[in-house]
Amino acid sequence: MAEIRLFFIFLGSIGFDLLIGDPRFFIHPVQIIGFYIKKISDYFINNFGEKKKILLCGGFIVAISTIGISFSLGKLIELSYLQSRNNFFCGLLIFLGLSSCMASKGLIASVKEIAELIEHKEFNDQNEKIIIEKVQKIVSRDVRSSSKEHLLRSSTESLTENSVDGIFGPLFWMFIGIVLMKFSIFLPGPLSLGFSYKAVSTLDSMIGYKYDYYRYLGFISAKIEDSFTFIPSRLVLITLPLVSSKFKEYISIIKKSYLDGKKYDSPNAGISEAIFAHITGIELGGKSKYKNGIIEKPIINANGDICTREKISLICQLILKLQFLWIIIFVLIFFIISSLF
Repeated sequence: MAEIRLFFIFLGSIGFDLLIGDPRFFIHPVQIIGFYIKKISDYFINNFGEKKKILLCGGFIVAISTIGISFSLGKLIELSYLQSRNNFFCGLLIFLGLSSCMASKGLIASVKEIAELIEHKEFNDQNEKIIIEKVQKIVSRDVRSSSKEHLLRSSTESLTENSVDGIFGPLFWMFIGIVLMKFSIFLPGPLSLGFSYKAVSTLDSMIGYKYDYYRYLGFISAKIEDSFTFIPSRLVLITLPLVSSKFKEYISIIKKSYLDGKKYDSPNAGISEAIFAHITGIELGGKSKYKNGIIEKPIINANGDICTREKISLICQLILKLQFLWIIIFVLIFFIISSLF
């Protein structure tokens, strides 16, 4: 019974994230994780910036300690909830914690707002500055001198890539935790795995770069993130066509998306961008400015259209539809497992 209640808390947290997002009164776990990562990373950079081997070892320490602390905190709350016979306060912590691991409302709302501002506001100096600031918050590239078209493309690429990192990756690992806890409360649960994935994602976004000190300090974090996101990104690849208008082209869409996605250095980002690009008929990739210079990413769906507000709106609809499909699948799997064990 406790596992069933935990499952319904999990479902409720998904709905809460979709409707409310992150409550302003609640300190977001990413803020705490980010503070810790910055402090310990700065220590290694400031004291061992020229020593590659020490930076590699430091990166290992940063990654393992961040993930370990996040996992342990989640596991402690889970055990407190189950061993206290479903204490309300612990249940509320799990509910809010699981919700904080997802970013559905925040991600979709921010990208939609950017698209609206770009296409419906006069692109004067004042509005351009506001738009660039908003885009810069969701991308790692430098967009200070970007055109409207590039700002829309940058936002779209962030939306498609982060849909896995911020929505479907956490959903997958939290559900795995739900299943594991049916067999033992001491196995990783939804909150411990959700917090762990969020830690991995934050590590990659903060130090998982391929330039300067981060090439060594963030190496381990980037590899761990690749591993954790490998399955969720491919599940998005094979399930997204099911909720789209191109269901009849299922095999060809997946094949083209996989081949385009494989062109990227990242084993996951290209896959997630490509499936959205081919389904919505847009072209992604091309030149982008980063701190270490201009990088030209492989073109995805070379015959596609440019990114527009309508295309971004369609992507947002697809993300929401896919979430509902995943929830239905999770419910079916959970009750099948419950009936068998």
